[in-house]
Amino acid sequence: MDRTTDKHQLQQQQLSLAKNGRQRYNEWIFRDVPSDITIEVCGVTFSLHKFPLVSRSGRIRRLVAEHRDSDISRVELLNLPGGAECFELAAKFCYGINFEITSTNVAQLCCVSDYLEMTDDFSKDNLGSRAEEYLDCIVCKNLEMCVEVLQQCENLIPLADELKIVTRCIDAIASKTCAEQIASSFSRLEYSSSGRLHMSRQAKCDGDWWIEDISVLRIDMYQRVITAMKCRGVRPESIGASLVNYADKELTKKSSLWNQSNQNKVDSNSALHERLVVETIVSLLPVEKLVVPVNFLFGLLRSAVMLDCAISSRLDLERRIGSQLDLSTLDDILIPSFKHSGDTLFDVDTVHRLLVNFCQQEDSDDDLEDGSLFESDSPHSPSQSSLVKVSKLVDNYLAEIAPDANLKLSKFLVIAETLPAHARTVHDGLYRSIDIYLKAHQGLSDMDKKKLCKLIDFQKLTQEAGAHAAQNERLPLQSIVQVLYFEQLKLRNSLSTPNGDDDIKPMHASWRISSGALSAAMSPRDNYASLRRENRELKLELARLRMRLNDLEREHVCMKRDMAKSGSRKFMSSFSKKISKLSLFGQQSSSRGTSSPSRNSHRTDSKVIERTCASTE
Repeated sequence: MDRTTDKHQLQQQQLSLAKNGRQRYNEWIFRDVPSDITIEVCGVTFSLHKFPLVSRSGRIRRLVAEHRDSDISRVELLNLPGGAECFELAAKFCYGINFEITSTNVAQLCCVSDYLEMTDDFSKDNLGSRAEEYLDCIVCKNLEMCVEVLQQCENLIPLADELKIVTRCIDAIASKTCAEQIASSFSRLEYSSSGRLHMSRQAKCDGDWWIEDISVLRIDMYQRVITAMKCRGVRPESIGASLVNYADKELTKKSSLWNQSNQNKVDSNSALHERLVVETIVSLLPVEKLVVPVNFLFGLLRSAVMLDCAISSRLDLERRIGSQLDLSTLDDILIPSFKHSGDTLFDVDTVHRLLVNFCQQEDSDDDLEDGSLFESDSPHSPSQSSLVKVSKLVDNYLAEIAPDANLKLSKFLVIAETLPAHARTVHDGLYRSIDIYLKAHQGLSDMDKKKLCKLIDFQKLTQEAGAHAAQNERLPLQSIVQVLYFEQLKLRNSLSTPNGDDDIKPMHASWRISSGALSAAMSPRDNYASLRRENRELKLELARLRMRLNDLEREHVCMKRDMAKSGSRKFMSSFSKKISKLSLFGQQSSSRGTSSPSRNSHRTDSKVIERTCASTE
């Protein structure tokens, strides 16, 4: 029924178009000369004259010449680009009637002139050269016009590509945006208080006004424009802002897709279009971090899962999100499950892959980053702070999904065990999520409860959490005994330690960290940074010792020269006293040493080098 209605409406539109076409060309056609040829284009007929047409169009001239014997009077032009309206403009040009070439019709005129062979070979200043001149001299100098021409070319593919109309407009847009960005960058240059020239930071660059203009393009045209901008060197932040703006405009069916009750009513063509948009935007994302908000990446990931996009697109999004997971929130990672086959309410598998990507990203950073990043004097490096943030995020996520009756113990454990042991400095959040899971799944066996409680380090519980765990009947008896044992140790240490020693504990703890002692709350990166600091200090001490040795040797040479000149016993006695005061390590020299100072210096230097190498190893 719907197909019959659509066919009827299409026929009505064609009849109306034909009627309007006849009315239009009757206004400018010669009425006093009878027509000798009828041109049919897309169901619309034009009663025209051969002479004006053959004088400008090589295609019509060839058709008339091929049927000269039969005196052809009717010609049907199939697949003419632009349809009847565009042919009407070409016919007006043949008749010498003036009309305006604009950005909305120049693409059609270029294509129809190529189709009708209206080139300068048949007539000087023909339609083809006029349209090409307007395209190169007017359109390509204005970004808005280029966008309008690209919109018109959407229905003229592949002929518009063959004539390089699309390529010229895309190159013009990319060049224009790059030039605007360079100009805006110069305008943001300013001098700092120290007199140095730097670029001021702005939330949005003034050269990004083109973002709204190109958002009206179809996804295939938009993809080609963004690719050209990347090749021209447009800032990744501007590319990211454009992608966010385009996604907000194009993914309009998101609300209907989220409602599963209306899923059957969703147009399949719309779903395919949105899937193409998501996959294209993912492929266009810049490789740099932090150029798009992490919540935007999560929105794309939800849409990709919902629309069943390609696996490569989903994996790419998961890798990008994993590299900046410490910037996400609990609402971001609460991704609903769209399977609806007795599965969990939330997509736990996707979150697990995000955590795996985060941990792998941390490992790759440890391997690839320069050693200067480890020379921070702070006890917590940036990677440790991000681990702490993600651990809190994971604990809150576990607390949210724990009440789900369909959540299996294996999935709960795999989420909790993904992060390394040193990520959690306090286990209160993990204990809370496990307690919620035990309360929601009271049918767990004692073995399963022990598996859960093994995740908790009861020494890292605060006083409040420890007091709660000691009275928690849902915990296994062995776990309660461990809590009571550690609480008793804490109480004994607090009673045995005087109040005056409280100020010494932070100094002692900081001494342990600076001396390279491994700490449970420190990551391998922090311990490696401590060793590097110690090694650097030893090298500096060795350099100071070498400088002092050189000074002593110079003084020794001078004294021997003076002693050789004078040869007096008085000078010898003063020389002995002066040597006795000089010491390499600030101690009194032994009166029994008979070797020269230079020999002792070289021996001491070798010992210091051996000690330094041993500490470095």
